[in-house]
Amino acid sequence: MTDVKTTTIAIDAMGGDFGPAVTLAGAALALQRRPDTRFVLFGDEDAIRAVLKDHEALRTVASVRHCEMSIAMDAKPSQALRQGRHKSSMWRTIEAVKTGEADVAVSAGNTGALMAMAKFCLRTMAEIERPAIAAIWPTLRGESIVLDVGATIGADAQQLIDFSMMGGAMARALFGLDKPTVGLLNIGVEEVKGQDEVREAGRLLKESNLDRILYHGFVEGDDLGKGTVDVVVTEGFTGNVALKTAEGTARQIASYLREAMSRTWLSKLGYVLARGAFDRLRDQMDPRKVNGGVFLGLNGIVIKSHGGTDAEGFAAALDLAHAMARNDLMNKIAADLRSFHERMSNAPVKQEEKDEHEADIGSASV
Repeated sequence: MTDVKTTTIAIDAMGGDFGPAVTLAGAALALQRRPDTRFVLFGDEDAIRAVLKDHEALRTVASVRHCEMSIAMDAKPSQALRQGRHKSSMWRTIEAVKTGEADVAVSAGNTGALMAMAKFCLRTMAEIERPAIAAIWPTLRGESIVLDVGATIGADAQQLIDFSMMGGAMARALFGLDKPTVGLLNIGVEEVKGQDEVREAGRLLKESNLDRILYHGFVEGDDLGKGTVDVVVTEGFTGNVALKTAEGTARQIASYLREAMSRTWLSKLGYVLARGAFDRLRDQMDPRKVNGGVFLGLNGIVIKSHGGTDAEGFAAALDLAHAMARNDLMNKIAADLRSFHERMSNAPVKQEEKDEHEADIGSASV
């Protein structure tokens, strides 16, 4: 009989707007779907065990680690790092990945504090200057990955390339794609449009002829919903605005539908007759189904759940954590980055670049 490999997930049980009531209920749901999962729960032991008694199956596969404090949702990252290092449930959840006690960490807590602690505790990978947050984006074709959605503001060409490599590795791990398509978000698809950093990143990606991703070119805002590419790359300010706009639009459309379906007796009858179709639409627009942002570029996997989600949404973040750990995300990122940098270091210098370099040397010696 073959032993089933287990995946261990560290959970910041105190994180989010509702703490253990939601994080543990979410873990119980995730366990039903993935019984090969084990959990390490960090937080106030009394509060955790008070909820854990209602989840018998979870209780048998969960370990509890008492923590002195939890990080407030409105705490400044610097304050959280200074006061919560080594003793908060958030820090110790991340630290469990560093020490090897867990394969992946999940928290619904303060995003800024979580990123600050993750960077300080795990450090960035050798080839990465800045980490990124990658989100799952529902599209007409299925799902895509969008990054960065808020880790950093602004990005130069090299950082956009790093995001492309990391996003491609995540698409291979999550979607099982051999060579995912990658596009750079821009104000137009023409190569002459956009900021210098975006155009330079596009040029380098196009010329690199990478074997692990297929560079599509520039994509525009409407391509996000179309699912034109498997991975959309942008910097954190633009990505976060796009994410919040999409979430708000989904809620707006849902509100319009509810109002329209309850306006008259005829519309109510129409809803009853088409209830199956509306249920499918509601399910496709449910933000809980794609809850969870992946911190990429660190020496360990950290997942950020939405702070206000319910048990179903937190379970989705745990499902994502399980998939990232089981599908070897870290090694895929490392391999893709190594392949890119090897290709760049071995790439022949173009004649015009060589001429410009020699001209610069000549002028400097005059």
